[in-house]
Amino acid sequence: MNIGQAIQLARTKRQMTQVQLAKRAGISVSYLSMLERGRRDPPLSTLKQLAAALVMPLEILFFLGAEDGELGNLNRELAGQLAITALELLNGPIPEQADLPL
Repeated sequence: MNIGQAIQLARTKRQMTQVQLAKRAGISVSYLSMLERGRRDPPLSTLKQLAAALVMPLEILFFLGAEDGELGNLNRELAGQLAITALELLNGPIPEQADLPL
């Protein structure tokens, strides 16, 4: 699982800086940077905060961070199509009306 890469991908798709995401998620910029570089393994509570700050389901974050063989028997082609769809949903900034449960 490369959750750091998934966080960075979602953040850039949302057109957010590390500073913006860290502030929304209630974590430090240095900690976010370490997460994105794979230098720290975040607890589930932090992942929930990040997903909420990105206005995306936590499950999508896990899916985007999954590596080969981690999705069980899911067909590779289907996994690719799902990833493309998930990324398309993240394109652009967070909608203004998004109500964050933070």
